[in-house]
Formats: sequence, structure tokens, C-alpha cells
Amino acid sequence: MPKKILIISPSWIGDCVMTQPLCRRLRELHPGAVIDVFAPKWSMAVFERMPEISEIIENPFGHGALELKKRWQTGRQLGKRGYDQVIVLPGSLKSALIAAATGIRQRTGYVGESRYLLLNDIRKLDKAALPLMVDRYTALAYPAQAGFNGCSDNPQLQINAAGRAAALAGHGLNTAKPVLAFCPGAEYGPAKRWPARHFAELARRYARSGWQVWLFGSQKDFETAEEINTLSDGLCINLCGKTSLAEAIDLLSCAEAVVCNDSGLMHLAAALGRRLAAVYGSSSADHTPPLSDNAATVSLNLDCSPCFKRECPLGHTDCLNKLAPDLVEQALKLPE
Repeated sequence: MPKKILIISPSWIGDCVMTQPLCRRLRELHPGAVIDVFAPKWSMAVFERMPEISEIIENPFGHGALELKKRWQTGRQLGKRGYDQVIVLPGSLKSALIAAATGIRQRTGYVGESRYLLLNDIRKLDKAALPLMVDRYTALAYPAQAGFNGCSDNPQLQINAAGRAAALAGHGLNTAKPVLAFCPGAEYGPAKRWPARHFAELARRYARSGWQVWLFGSQKDFETAEEINTLSDGLCINLCGKTSLAEAIDLLSCAEAVVCNDSGLMHLAAALGRRLAAVYGSSSADHTPPLSDNAATVSLNLDCSPCFKRECPLGHTDCLNKLAPDLVEQALKLPE
């Protein structure tokens, strides 16, 4: 009988993308394995584009919600599906509680919030040996970290041509001209967001060369995108808050090139194989870089960065304000 595995997914888009190499490795180690994912509803579009996944089961619990009794009951229901192993990717006690409630024989995960009694295949993370989040996930495919070669494949998402065509038609878009995509948001805070005026300058340059510019993000990013559009004399198409995540993924796959902050959309663009320039200010590419041979990171590497703060503690955000459009343009290496 093929092995049946349940993965309890992380919550952030970028982390969800980074589960794909784990799923691929599990399939290689266990041919014919059935791999299901327990994931938040909003993230399902990411897993729908991973061919290794058999079924996506909705995780109904929101960020920060305890609901310990309901979590236990949910775990009991999951346990009736006959899994041989559950792999817990979040480091929280809450996620481990669901795993324990399943009664699944092998419950795999890293040491976290008092999880010793809940997981029975528990690993102590060697952060120095595995600095990248994607490798930390993939290592859990093996019986022990020593069996992992320390190198994951890059995440790869598969796009359905019909879904892409529907997304284009639904938003009145086409690819008659090459598409430059901007992802100007970053959920963590303003110290990770490249200034609107720099995005606008790039938009003007490539519009003059015959490119169209699409702006991606959530409703929270709409005003920033509108500022970019205003500063670029209305040359952009603002899709922020107007697409579902599924549509955003399919439309991003149409882009010839993408400029992103360090964000979930950056990881999506990388997994779609888009030519990508990822801008880093307060954060670092050492832990969660864009995982693609077609991606470049851009940073000034100032003495005060990375500080990992939401807002610049020095009040100037020089790491982004002084990062000129020329540097990003050079990283993209777009044909004129």
C-alpha cells in the first residue's frame, strides 16, 4: 500500500510555496505516496498548483485563535482518514495539538512550543546546518536530518492554461505587449517596501520601450499602487485587491519580468520561473531568498541593515530610499 501522508501547512504565502520541494522529495522517497495538505482556505490556490498534492483540506482556524477543544475535535476527524504520517510545519503548540489528536502513528516536526508530548518523531533543528527555510522543510522528508543532503529543489508551481486565459479575460488583459509586474507591498511593514517613486520611474522607462506594467497585491496595497500609477502618469494597471490569489498567481505567470519587495508574492513569482528582481531593505536574503535560477536580489548592504524592523529605527530608511531604479533595472537585465 502506498504511504499516506498529511502535511499541516504554514500560514504565510511564502512558507506555503516552500513546502513544494518537501512534497516532491516525499514522492521520490515514497513512490506512489498520497500527500494531503491541511491548509488555510486563503492559501489553497498555492497548493492547487502543486501536482504532488492529492487533496487540500481546509484549516478553519484563523491567526491567533486558540479554540483548543475545536482543534482537538478537528484532529480526531483527520485521524479517521488513515494516514501513516503527519508532518507539522508550523512551530506552534496549536498545530502540534491537532497532530496529536489525529492519533497518527508517526507525528513529525521540530521542537517548538512544549511539543514533546504531542509529536513522537521530533527533531532538533540545526539552524547553522539548515539556514534556509525551504531546506528545513525538506529535511523532514527523511527519517533523520543526517539523511538529507542539505539541498532542496527550487519550488515550482504549475499553471493551467485555461485558468490563465480565464484570469486574463476576467480582468480585460492581454499579453500583446510584454508584461512587467510590480509587487509593491510587504505585509511585515514599511521598512521592506521600496518607495513608490522608484517603482514609478521604472514603469515610465519600460512603458517607453513598449512594456505594459501590472501592479499586484492585496487591498492593503491598493493606495500604494495608486501612488505608483499617479507618479507614472497613469501608465500602470492596478490589480491590487481586485484579484483572488488564484487569479494573481495565473496573471503573474504571464509576466516577462517581476519587481518585488521581500514578500509572499516574491516567492510566488520565483516559483513560477519569472525573471525576478527582489528588493531587500530591512530584511535579508540569507533565510528566505527567492528560490529560482532566474531571480536576482538587490540590496545596498548598508552597515545598518538588515535590522529586521518593521519601521526604520533611524528614521531615514536609506536602505530603500537610496536604492536607485538603475540597480533594479540592471538586476532585471530586460531587453530594450
